[in-house]
Amino acid sequence: MTRRMPQPAELRPLLRFRPLTLERRAARLAAAADMWDLRNIARRRTPKSAFDYADGGAGAELTVRRTREAFDSTELLPRILHSTAAADLTTTIAGGSSALPFGIAPTGFTRFMHAEGEDAGAAAAAAAGIPFCLSTMGTRSLEEIARCGDTATVRNPHGPGRRWFQLYLWKDRERSADLVRRAEANGFDTLLVTVDTPVAGQRFRDVRNGMTIPPQLTLRTVLDASYRPEWWFNFLTTDPLHFASLSNTSTDLSTLINSMFDPTLSLQDLEWLRSIWPGKLLVKGVLTAEDTRRSLEAGADGLVVSNHGGRQLDRAPVSLKALAEVRQEAGPNVEVLLDSGVMSGADIVSALALGADFVLIGRAYLYGLMAGGQQGVARAIALLEEETRVAMMLLGTATIAELQTSGQVRVPWLPHKTGVRPEGIAAHAR
Repeated sequence: MTRRMPQPAELRPLLRFRPLTLERRAARLAAAADMWDLRNIARRRTPKSAFDYADGGAGAELTVRRTREAFDSTELLPRILHSTAAADLTTTIAGGSSALPFGIAPTGFTRFMHAEGEDAGAAAAAAAGIPFCLSTMGTRSLEEIARCGDTATVRNPHGPGRRWFQLYLWKDRERSADLVRRAEANGFDTLLVTVDTPVAGQRFRDVRNGMTIPPQLTLRTVLDASYRPEWWFNFLTTDPLHFASLSNTSTDLSTLINSMFDPTLSLQDLEWLRSIWPGKLLVKGVLTAEDTRRSLEAGADGLVVSNHGGRQLDRAPVSLKALAEVRQEAGPNVEVLLDSGVMSGADIVSALALGADFVLIGRAYLYGLMAGGQQGVARAIALLEEETRVAMMLLGTATIAELQTSGQVRVPWLPHKTGVRPEGIAAHAR
């Protein structure tokens, strides 16, 4: 090997450093390569009790782990020499358009994770042209989210994102009806009725962290927050934390849920909701063929295959594995959404190819929120969008409809043939 002295002209391009910036949040978020990086940022910047509320599951968290294992076991089959110049991620769901094949799932107690809370989620979703779903246990009201979505700056050709509302049925039916009327009056076009929460799941992380509404300050929580000054400052200088759609109360989460929500929810209640809600109605928490059939008979327009992110019944079926059974029972013309455990564009592509029409993100959205407020949510959406786009192009699928009928995802729990859509899943065109 012959050696020589390097020339200045050759060194100059190698010595270009990234410019320093005072926008530390933007720089921190830009350095996140995927959702797991955002999760690591979130864990560093958020007190343990708040982070664990978003990150944890029920019981031994077996369902949470099994959900991740199911997504990781999927196999994507690329098509070579198949001309795909671009991937179109637009789709339609629940009677409207979405710029991306995923939206933001309903999450409770959101401003505890970050002071911007649902405001950040609604604004980022509106800017991206995707649905944002507000929870009954949200920390912003229906009216506040409507104002936030209307004033968000939207710079995309698809127009503003849509507003959905997730309803837990209360024991007080008139209060439930009032929420439904308020949702309609404020431009929420789709109602998600969650049916897997007759009582609160046993979330041991929350028990150990002493989670209450509002948070009760202890020496441990003060010390935990002391080296997270931004979260602490935001918590103390913004309006008090409470469930905006519920009464102000100070109690532990499981007691609140068990006192407010109705374990006697039945098909008749679902039929009653159908009679008073004029928009699209989706039942969230369906995992079996029997519940698919019963929900559709009661008037549901669509279904959300969900195990509540593993936060209710531990050892419940994994949503991705239950998807085939629900799709087969529902048939090709019923819209089926997938919820629980989505952390990447590959996860989204897998769900769509295995029978879902649309995907909801919950924890992934909260990791972005905890990492950097509205900017963090926007970064989470952008990461998932780019990962989905790249995966579709590497698969050789140009549209969501083409992906859904491609048969290019294989999983160990379904019979399959290479390049053929797994048996038992109806190919469904829009």
